[in-house]
Amino acid sequence: MTEEEEQLAEEASRLFSGRVEFLLSAPQLKFLPDGDYPEVAFAGRSNVGKSSLINALTGRKSIARTSVTPGRTQELNFFEVGDPTQFRFVDMPGYGFAKAPLKVVDNWKKLVRTYLRGRVPLKRTLVLIDSRHGLKEVDREMMTMLDEAAVGYRLVLTKADKVKASELEKVKAKVAEEARKHPAAHPQLHVTSSEKGMGIAELRAAVLADIRS
Repeated sequence: MTEEEEQLAEEASRLFSGRVEFLLSAPQLKFLPDGDYPEVAFAGRSNVGKSSLINALTGRKSIARTSVTPGRTQELNFFEVGDPTQFRFVDMPGYGFAKAPLKVVDNWKKLVRTYLRGRVPLKRTLVLIDSRHGLKEVDREMMTMLDEAAVGYRLVLTKADKVKASELEKVKAKVAEEARKHPAAHPQLHVTSSEKGMGIAELRAAVLADIRS
């Protein structure tokens, strides 16, 4: 790491280990908070590890609720970071699977799509991909939607500790190749494990760089 990168990583570590508080849940767009601060959204298939990653980034055990039931997160959940507030995390409903009526799932989809396409404070979206499974068609649909909306995003592999090193390399190569086809995808691929702490410091620094850009 360069001296500048090290300084950014240290700043990010201090910021993320400081004040992080749940702000509100928005089941509909009318409940969104004022766009006073930059926002970083977390997108991914149900049970990909969004809540666990937020907990790991902030060094907490339960700042974001985790669930063994896919599709439980049904709202946009906002968290404030920093004292005073520097930016917000947005934990979005998981896509691709949900134990809920079709009408409810459709409403979630509309909420997420409208938020991503029209939210001015949104600085970056993190699209989480399960290292055990790689990219699925629903992930590609999300990436294409973000491309069309011109919303920049980073691809983040989660649960990297759950696969063999050789398999992880194959998944990384395939995801990186796919990312090159998507104009809004950031070229840097992040490989993380919330359980082991792998890649967490680097992702913190990347997020801080994004909100300052």
